[in-house]
Amino acid sequence: MPADERFAVRRDRAGASVPRPLAAAPAPSGVPLPDGLALRGRLATGARRPGTPRGSGRGGPGSRTPRTGRGGGPRRTYERARRAWDRPLTAYYVILGSSLLITVLGLVMVYSASMIKALDISKPATYFFGKQFLAAVIGGALMLLAARMPVKLHRALAYPILMVTVFLMVLVQVPGIGMSVNGNQNWLYLGGPFQLQPSEFGKLALILWGADLLARKQDKRLLTQWKHMLVPLVPVAFMLLGLIMLGGDMGTAIILTAILFGLLWLAGAPTRLFAGVLGAAAAIAFLLIRTSPNRMSRLACMGVSEPDPEGGCWQAAHGIYALASGGWFGSGLGASVEKWGQLPEPHTDFIFAITGEELGLAGTLSVLALFAALGYAGIRVAGRTEDPFVRFAAGGVTTWITAQAVINIGAVLGLLPIAGVPLPLFSYGGSALLPTMFAVGLMIAFAREDPAAKAALAMRKPGVRWKTMRRRVKKRPSGER
Repeated sequence: MPADERFAVRRDRAGASVPRPLAAAPAPSGVPLPDGLALRGRLATGARRPGTPRGSGRGGPGSRTPRTGRGGGPRRTYERARRAWDRPLTAYYVILGSSLLITVLGLVMVYSASMIKALDISKPATYFFGKQFLAAVIGGALMLLAARMPVKLHRALAYPILMVTVFLMVLVQVPGIGMSVNGNQNWLYLGGPFQLQPSEFGKLALILWGADLLARKQDKRLLTQWKHMLVPLVPVAFMLLGLIMLGGDMGTAIILTAILFGLLWLAGAPTRLFAGVLGAAAAIAFLLIRTSPNRMSRLACMGVSEPDPEGGCWQAAHGIYALASGGWFGSGLGASVEKWGQLPEPHTDFIFAITGEELGLAGTLSVLALFAALGYAGIRVAGRTEDPFVRFAAGGVTTWITAQAVINIGAVLGLLPIAGVPLPLFSYGGSALLPTMFAVGLMIAFAREDPAAKAALAMRKPGVRWKTMRRRVKKRPSGER
């Protein structure tokens, strides 16, 4: 029997001899084997290819994927999450998704928290919700407009927005034109049930104008001199602060100050200069608080757990009661007790307390997670850009939204004084919602301007993808594809 056709004999169950082919033996020197027979021989004998490590063939110990321990699953999940977060469009989707979710959840909570208030003033239960929904629709249009505008147009609008805002803030102080709400002279009457608070637009105006100013100075390498860093940014900011404080709105002034410090920090202000401006602002704030009994009473209500016998700290104490009665998952949407006249301003400054009472700890943590995601995405946009205007503007908007959310939630939790600022995108108030949604659209536009994000968005267009596929397909000489 030839060597290349040897057979092994095995016995089946009945004891019969059944021939079984073995692997082909190596051919004698100088006698080549047929291709098919040689291949079968290599596969059967487990012959290795040149350069293949021992044990990596079929059935060898290296053929299986090595199993990791118990920590392999979470580690793989972490790696996948990190790779997903590093994608070019992640910041774009996070900003868009988190802002829309906060706005929609805010509409739901405004309706739930304001029903009793509306009925108490002899209005329909949907009175405040209807106004907020209309503001959200207009704000959505502004957000879409800002997201589609090029960066050059945003820079061109910086000075007009600042001048119009200053004019409106001066108009507020004219007797007979400005209105006073809750002791603050900072509103303009627009007719019907609509009012406007120009100081809310002052935040957006300071960010756009300050970002354009600092970007032009950085292009000319002037930010290394402290006078160019401070002038005229700090005087203009102090002018806006003065107009706001004429109306007595301390909360908006605090947010504007935070935006100013955010811009200075992004511009690379040295520690001594930063500490000097911060010390001056703290001294002015101390004098303003010390000379106002109303502000001193708000400062004294930090950390209280029950109102005093004379009725002081009523709002702070009942905000804590609302959060404490919510438990893990709340009493149910619409089932709040504190909104029945116990908690003042349940749909504006203290809407977070009603959220905690009706949706519980799960609801409040969800709101915090959405704001954290929005802030982190804004930091990512500011940190990855090469355009100084985009860096300053994105950092300013992130500082604005984050600082205002921290001050509002801190006041509800009793950790900070009650400043009277709404929760961004969440609380009732069209004057606060419109500029905030425009600022979110601004960050979306910046996220789209990233070169990698531009390329990813371009590849998603059907026309571009079809052209790309057509280029990859080669035509045959006969004309067939």
